[in-house]
Amino acid sequence: MLEIGGIRILTDPLLRDRVSLLRRHAPPVTLAATEPVDAVLVSHLHLDHLDLGSLRMVPGTPRLFVPRGGGRLLRRWGFDDVVELTLSDRAEFGSVSIEAVPAFHVGHRPPAGPRAESLGFVVESDEHRVWFAGDTDVFLGMANLRAIDLALLPVWGWGPRLGSGHLDPRRAAESLALVQPTLAIPIHWGTYWPIGLSWYRSRLLVDPPHALRSEAVVLAPDVEVRILEPGEITMLGPRRPVEQDSAR
Repeated sequence: MLEIGGIRILTDPLLRDRVSLLRRHAPPVTLAATEPVDAVLVSHLHLDHLDLGSLRMVPGTPRLFVPRGGGRLLRRWGFDDVVELTLSDRAEFGSVSIEAVPAFHVGHRPPAGPRAESLGFVVESDEHRVWFAGDTDVFLGMANLRAIDLALLPVWGWGPRLGSGHLDPRRAAESLALVQPTLAIPIHWGTYWPIGLSWYRSRLLVDPPHALRSEAVVLAPDVEVRILEPGEITMLGPRRPVEQDSAR
């Protein structure tokens, strides 16, 4: 959950206790249920990032921002306020702008659902500029992102092994070296694990963000890595002065 410019935005919400063959290991999500969500960002159409049951749990009637190709599916599910974006598109929403940026990840919906690209998003207000990376591997084009105050960066996945198109702690640190945000918060870890495999490599429910911090000390020493437990809240500091970014 990102609160920016007075807007409440959820990223790729997966909120249920069990999704397909995955069981939730983190505490339940409350979403401060008395407060509505204004918008949802969906980075791609995989089942663990676009989940019908989770979207129906989100309070309020949020606008859904999705990759082009996903709108028809969501409208079929009964969601009418859907905005499709493709790479470099920018949408204004209240006091913030939402820009679709690249992600290196296959984004179609298996087994035979719609095809759509994977996206990241840069959300910008007068106070802050936030990069939500979605699911991605490291790629040199990350260096084109500029003046990022906060990077929401995946550091693992939902099982004991990662496929291609994902960041592990080392590759996430390489991403920080390219982007040089002021602050990075590791995401996409410690939440779901395959049913029946809780005994197998379960340290991966705990270790990845700490491994990122260790790697970042070497590869991106100017970036603060702030580890939040699922459900924990933090506040952002003042925006980095523009002259610092232009001097990099």
